[in-house]
Amino acid sequence: MSKTTASEPGPVPAEDQDLGAAGSQLSTAPQEEQPGLPALGVIGWVRWFWRQLTSMRVALLLLLLLSLAAIPGSVIPQTGIDVLKVAEFRKEHTTLAPVYDKLGLFHVYSSVWFSAIYILLFVSLIGCIVPRTWQFVGQLRGRPPAAPKRLTRLPAYTTWRTEADPGQVREAALALLKKRRFRAHVAGDAVAAEKGYLREAGNLAFHIALIVMLVAFAWGQLYKSEGNKLIVEGGGFSNTLTQYDDFKSGNLFTQDDLDPFSFRLNQFTGTYELTGPNRGTPRTYQADVTYSVGAYGKDKRTIIKVNEPLQIGDSKVYLVSHGYAPVITVRDGKGKVVMNREAVPLLPLDGNVTSSGAIKVMDGYRNPEGKKEQLGFQAFFLPTYGGKGSTMLSAFPALLNPMLALNAYHGDLGVDSGIPQSVYQLNKKNLKEFKDSKGELFKKQLKIGETMTLPGGAGSVTFEGVEEWAGFQVTRQPGSVWALVGAVAAILGLAGSLFIQRRRVWVRAVTGDDGVTVVEMAGLGRSESAKVPEELGDLAATLYDRAPGAPDPESPEDDRASVPAEGAEQK
Repeated sequence: MSKTTASEPGPVPAEDQDLGAAGSQLSTAPQEEQPGLPALGVIGWVRWFWRQLTSMRVALLLLLLLSLAAIPGSVIPQTGIDVLKVAEFRKEHTTLAPVYDKLGLFHVYSSVWFSAIYILLFVSLIGCIVPRTWQFVGQLRGRPPAAPKRLTRLPAYTTWRTEADPGQVREAALALLKKRRFRAHVAGDAVAAEKGYLREAGNLAFHIALIVMLVAFAWGQLYKSEGNKLIVEGGGFSNTLTQYDDFKSGNLFTQDDLDPFSFRLNQFTGTYELTGPNRGTPRTYQADVTYSVGAYGKDKRTIIKVNEPLQIGDSKVYLVSHGYAPVITVRDGKGKVVMNREAVPLLPLDGNVTSSGAIKVMDGYRNPEGKKEQLGFQAFFLPTYGGKGSTMLSAFPALLNPMLALNAYHGDLGVDSGIPQSVYQLNKKNLKEFKDSKGELFKKQLKIGETMTLPGGAGSVTFEGVEEWAGFQVTRQPGSVWALVGAVAAILGLAGSLFIQRRRVWVRAVTGDDGVTVVEMAGLGRSESAKVPEELGDLAATLYDRAPGAPDPESPEDDRASVPAEGAEQK
């Protein structure tokens, strides 16, 4: 009668825990050493520090610290991303800002402490991977270990008696295991087989992918560049540092790394939903540009859309924003034109492109007394004005009923002081308000074609029309492709290490005391799993068909139909 044995789960005796070579090397994880003091001397301390740094425990800890260290860079404004926000933060938090400066929280990703964690993690991963890789290569070149003397020690076990010759049973088991894609060979009186090497390969791939991602991230941060440029329809741009409105780059970036190209904005096209719950949502949002590569490149025409950038060399030109530029003509009191049909870009404030900004007349203006002076206008623009009595907010993003509101000032704009200032804001420190008949700030709402006459014969401002502008971002991320490759490889490697189980199977066939062949099958996995006993039961059932059970000597009936259990129970 065939027999299937499986002991109840419970503690394994200490003398049975050591399975020898059969249970070794199911993982390439480095073995944790017993805690102890390092040898005295510099070399001893260096060895101890290296063992700690290259342990998996420390690598995971450093990875956690790197994640936590990146949080301030997402919460606190960074100088490399938005200098204006950092300046505003310093004004609002006079006590906290000096502390942040000392801790390097305004430039987290280039700070000493963040770089230290980053480099230590890099070294730790390499120290973990190199020995594990050599160990794994050695396992691939070797053979599965021979069966332990007592297969009953293993967590999944089954046995039966058969009249087939032991050699025939081993040959049948070897053929079966190879068919099931096990690496198998005959070792003594048993067949040893192993499967699931891709688990460790996936584990190594995951860690190598982390190194690739770290290198790609460092490379990208050192050599990256990112600049923004606002261009009014008909305007152009050349890829030089002086052409950018703002520009930031990595520490190793040089001007020679800029790709030589230029482009001109022919037209911006934006259409919007007129009705329904999505009213005002853009339907078309694109820029028609003409570009050329190099000093003598031929002009080419293309369309840049959101998330569909123009790529030239290693640079990508993204369409990131859109707004309106009222066309203004300014005359002095004698009718002399001091600003001739100039399009002044204003910045959007909301989704309906309610915009604000400043109009500055810096040169050529003289007041009624003939003295040189500068004019400043605080501008507020609505592409769709709701009419008299409505709020000063645009009702729709398209130019359905444009209206320009101006507040007038005169004096010194402060542009000649040498202190940089925003082109979208007025520095009112040395400016005086134009007063109306009631002694209040002189202001007026204008429609296209209307003129605002300044008090006291100081001149006039005419709202000539509206042009559109588009904001472009030119980026260069040299390590982005490798970062993507590393991320994909890390996901695949992690999936392999989680869902593939490395396991070993042994089939022993020996002649018993009564001359009948005794077949034993046992399986061992890296961790407790239902897959090992289920797979062993399936293999045993298949092998049983080729080596049927022998009749029980105590029973006259043939018990060949008794097949091993569908799945061997796990100890």
